[in-house]
Amino acid sequence: MPKTPHIERHFTGSEIVRDIVIGMSDGLTVPFALAAGLSGAIKTTSLIVTAGLAEIAAGSIAMGLGGYLAAKSDAEHYLSERAREEAEVTEKPDVEAAEVAEVFESYGVTAEESEPIVNALRKRPQAWVDFMMRFELGLETPNPKRAVMSAGTIAGAYIAGGFIPLGPYILLATARTALTASVIITLIALAVFGYVKGRLTGAPPRRSAIQTVLIGGLAAAAAFAIARAIS
Repeated sequence: MPKTPHIERHFTGSEIVRDIVIGMSDGLTVPFALAAGLSGAIKTTSLIVTAGLAEIAAGSIAMGLGGYLAAKSDAEHYLSERAREEAEVTEKPDVEAAEVAEVFESYGVTAEESEPIVNALRKRPQAWVDFMMRFELGLETPNPKRAVMSAGTIAGAYIAGGFIPLGPYILLATARTALTASVIITLIALAVFGYVKGRLTGAPPRRSAIQTVLIGGLAAAAAFAIARAIS
């Protein structure tokens, strides 16, 4: 009887999803809170739209730059640690071999069972370093394009998220009416975003949706209350 091939499907876009989550969550909540806060002190929408567009521009640049610098730091850290491991494999092979055995012992493999693998790695310095980087330090080889991709993804997600709460202020004339529409649209967007985020990250989708709505709603409510109290 022919066997059905076992095909494993693993989600591999975790870094992109993380960047989208970072950019979209801030893009939805920060402009939303800003516009809601200004609505507590301003009756017309023109100034709110101007301030909102300026915030989206500044926020997307800042968030994108933050993502770029974080990815660059990760790459620099990886290269630094790899250089150190390469030196240790050459200068202190016995110590590194003992560390390999300790890694296997953490998985329940005895020193006698891992000895042939340790000896095989000692004959392959680059593979040895690769093994230490992944299983001792938990570091994966970074994508050389990761910094630029991260910056663009976070900035783009921030802009996309920011225009959702700002849209009603662009289309409507009075701040009060625009605020009501913005609240409804943004809370729906937050719920959908939180649900999708939960599905992609493995968290309970409904709980993720509720948490996202609560965080965004509380931020906007606090900004609105402060602006109303000051005005």
